[in-house]
Amino acid sequence: MTTKEIRRNKIKQRVRKNLSGTAARPRLSVFRSNKQIYAQVIDDLTGTTLAAASSLGITDKAPKKEIAAKVGDLIAQKSKEAGIEAVVFDRNGYLYHGRVKELAEAARKGGLKF
Repeated sequence: MTTKEIRRNKIKQRVRKNLSGTAARPRLSVFRSNKQIYAQVIDDLTGTTLAAASSLGITDKAPKKEIAAKVGDLIAQKSKEAGIEAVVFDRNGYLYHGRVKELAEAARKGGLKF
């Protein structure tokens, strides 16, 4: 593991010890790789994924920030279909900047409350 990954894992553990998703307010977790971005709505009490969206299905040639915003819209839409209104945002150790911020703001515009 690189020092960047170690740093992110330390931040992730520090945040996750105080953050948990319930059935009433599940956790919106974001994972960002170099090429793709993924979002899951998770109920930690049962350990189930209630809704998921990723940039894998998006074939548009667009900047990564715009694709992240589309994933945010998609996760908001899928969450609404599953009957989820409010979530707890888990940035997963990433800085709230760039693609993570775009995804979060698009999910808020889509109707998710966090």
